[in-house]
Amino acid sequence: MEHLPSYEFQKCVARYRGDSHDRGFSCRDQYLAMAFAQLTYRESLRDIEACLRAMSGNLYHMGFRGPVARSTLADANDAHDWRIYADFAQVPEAGAFYVMDRGYVDFERLYTFTLSAAFFVVRTKSNVLLQRRYSQPVDKATGVRSDHTVILTAIDSAKAYPDPLRRVSYLDVETRKRFKFLTNNFTLPALTIAQIYKCRWQVELFFKWIKQHLRIKAFYGTSENAVKTQIWIAVSVYVLVAIIRKRLSLDASLYQILQILSLTLFERTPILRALQASDSENDLDEFCNQLILFDL
Repeated sequence: MEHLPSYEFQKCVARYRGDSHDRGFSCRDQYLAMAFAQLTYRESLRDIEACLRAMSGNLYHMGFRGPVARSTLADANDAHDWRIYADFAQVPEAGAFYVMDRGYVDFERLYTFTLSAAFFVVRTKSNVLLQRRYSQPVDKATGVRSDHTVILTAIDSAKAYPDPLRRVSYLDVETRKRFKFLTNNFTLPALTIAQIYKCRWQVELFFKWIKQHLRIKAFYGTSENAVKTQIWIAVSVYVLVAIIRKRLSLDASLYQILQILSLTLFERTPILRALQASDSENDLDEFCNQLILFDL
């Protein structure tokens, strides 16, 4: 954490009044707890607390004199259940776009978006029964093949979603795959509707990168702010390790450094010494005169 500029950190906290409602658990305390969780594969808030308490002796020698914020962490974890309930009950945001794959085609749910003045773009299924009402001219050079105003004809579906829908058919020139989308937005160009769905893949790639590089095994909270906080702290810790690697001119990969930090986090050992010790152990294993079981 010596490579994390405290002055700049506190400037950000002051700018956004992060500690204005602080009751003993400051923004820096939260960052340290979440960074610890990121580096040591903690899966829950109680997991963080239990591990910190187990390391209380090491923490004391490292200069941490205060107790672990048991009530703050435990209370936050107890709030987990009602936050989940609140998120499921949350009304869609007016004016926002919700982009979904065809596995989420639920016309009763989609109609909730329309009633809330929110927009959706969803890839439709082949068995959805539709009747075309109007056709709009399209420029097929853009990949758009059709732009239709349609209604649902199946009784249950039409009852769940009685309003007209817009169906956009699009051919991806790179993969030669044809996609059909349903949306309740009749204003944007058909190509924009297709591009909105295509942007969904950028989000998928972002979460794929998170799973490959960041140590997020579970979300400690399910609110928008809790998820954003955890992801951005995880990203910042990853970048912080990359900065340390560059400043110290380390040969070890980021993955190796993260592995070493996870094992030596509470030791008062300089990073260079910890890495050198790791390298010497590897050399010892490689060249030691060890007997092979099946040669005895």
